[in-house]
Amino acid sequence: MSELVSPRTGAFRHAGFLRYWIARFLGSFSAQIMGVSVGWQVYDITRDPFDLGIVGLVLFLPAFLLVLVTGTVADRFNRVLIMTGCIVGEGLCALALLAFTMTGEHTVVPIFCTLVVLGTLRAFFGPAQQSLMPNLVPEEDLASAIAWGTSSWQIATVFGPVAGGLLYGISPEVAYTTSLVLLTVATAMAAGIRPPAQLRTARERPSFETVVAGFRYIWKEKIVLGAISFDLFAVLLGGATALLPVYARDILTVGPWGLGLLRAAPGIGAILVAAFLLRHPVRDHAGVIMFACVAMFGLFTAVFGASTEVWLSVLALGLMGGFDMVSVYVRETLIQLWTPDAVRGRVNAVNMVFVGASNELGEFRAGISAWAFGAVPAVIIGGTATIAVAGLWWFWFPELRRARHLRGRV
Repeated sequence: MSELVSPRTGAFRHAGFLRYWIARFLGSFSAQIMGVSVGWQVYDITRDPFDLGIVGLVLFLPAFLLVLVTGTVADRFNRVLIMTGCIVGEGLCALALLAFTMTGEHTVVPIFCTLVVLGTLRAFFGPAQQSLMPNLVPEEDLASAIAWGTSSWQIATVFGPVAGGLLYGISPEVAYTTSLVLLTVATAMAAGIRPPAQLRTARERPSFETVVAGFRYIWKEKIVLGAISFDLFAVLLGGATALLPVYARDILTVGPWGLGLLRAAPGIGAILVAAFLLRHPVRDHAGVIMFACVAMFGLFTAVFGASTEVWLSVLALGLMGGFDMVSVYVRETLIQLWTPDAVRGRVNAVNMVFVGASNELGEFRAGISAWAFGAVPAVIIGGTATIAVAGLWWFWFPELRRARHLRGRV
């Protein structure tokens, strides 16, 4: 590496990664705008938290049902083309939401149908874009690339929800049009990525063994299994994002702009921690740090659930995002560095299902719990359960607990 290139920004000296980062950032920013808009629009139509849970479910199910397909596709075909095609499809979904909104219909069925398509596109997008990143930088720049790649999503979660709330406050049409424009630019960036030809795809003959190779690898590598499953259950039980429209409208009474602020708060905490990790990466006791941060994530989830003050709610959400960022950083570094490129797409497909389960299915869990017990008890119970998960995984996965350094095995 040139002495003029900082290790913290070394990934950006590679043109392919720069384009990848911009495309990923714009796609994530657009997704945040659509997420705020859809959540508010659905709750505005039905006033039922159960429907907010359905939003998460329909986004998750395609990734779950297609897990044996999406990873294989990412390993066998050009990952740039997959990523680009999925962004184009997301743009068409934004166009569909815009068209529906302009009709003035007061039904959620077209929205849910569009979200099924959007979830299917994201099911293919996730493994392809995650597996593409290690193809764009050498291993010495991969830690920097992972931190910056994760930061692109976190930066989007800081400003995207605020923008989404403000834009939706102007009109839903303005919000969806903005998403469409951002996705158009993201398509142009993604289409220009040129990864090294020898790293583009794996050429194994399709068989049952090749399809399930991702599951087999994760099951064999207990540290990877522990990290993925730990994140799954922690966020599945502790996630409160789906209920933010309920808190914004009925508990904190802050309106669409306040919903944007609440959605942005975890991202603010996460981006501050990501900046810290770029300067001070985890060098020792990675497992212990991960467990401690997940437990703190659960604690501040419960604090948010009980809060009736805007400042305390925002602070708790920010701390949740910061502690969660550490878990994301450790997990993604382990997966990318320990996984051979030949099965990276399939491993990432499984990982994306776990991530989707922890986020979208977690939103469904939150919606059902709020419908049954009320929003406040649902969030408090979820945060407490996350702390319990940290305790259980501490004993069930001693390999993860004893993990000290983040470095690859391949």
